[in-house]
Amino acid sequence: MVPHNPRFIAIDSLASARKEIQNIGSDPRSHDIMAPKAVFRVIRLEQVVLQDAIIIKQDMLSLGGEVAIPRNAFELKKNPGQILLMGTVAQLRQLVEKLQRHYPRIQEIAGELAVLLEKIS
Repeated sequence: MVPHNPRFIAIDSLASARKEIQNIGSDPRSHDIMAPKAVFRVIRLEQVVLQDAIIIKQDMLSLGGEVAIPRNAFELKKNPGQILLMGTVAQLRQLVEKLQRHYPRIQEIAGELAVLLEKIS
């Protein structure tokens, strides 16, 4: 039996993802397509209206990501809360596109996320 040597590798940026994808001999045209799928990020958002948190969670779940919301989110209390977005760079970019289709308050969150995601290299 031939050993396959499975091991974890650390990929913490799009640049390191491209490098690892390149190192295994992938088609160069695929590097920019696959790299955002290899980088996982967690983003904390503050002061999110809980109604919006539920919508954001549903949109992210539809993309295969996750959003942690406060336990009392479904009570729709007036107080805003914090949420954690969890997903690959590709999923987060798709989330921004989905959020831009909602009402202005969620579009504002989409804009803030878009600015943050531009900083990922």
